[in-house]
Amino acid sequence: MSEITLAELGELLLECVGAPEEGMAFEGEDALDTPFLEFGYDSLALLQVTSVINRNHAILLDDDAVAEAETPRLLLQMIAAAPRAGAVR
Repeated sequence: MSEITLAELGELLLECVGAPEEGMAFEGEDALDTPFLEFGYDSLALLQVTSVINRNHAILLDDDAVAEAETPRLLLQMIAAAPRAGAVR
């Protein structure tokens, strides 16, 4: 299974909760360390997106941990390290 990229995360955010704040681009190296709040995405928006990720990619993400992921880089690292549904540990 391939990892979720910054571009895919941006697309999911756009589909689930709308575009980032005006003038904010959810792309490039700078976006990885920009807090979600600067993009206009709060913890509820992240929970909506991670719910879709859980459902579509069988990636098991803890809601409390997701709330602590303040930047796309942190969330993508969490996604990469998360267990997959049905995976043998």
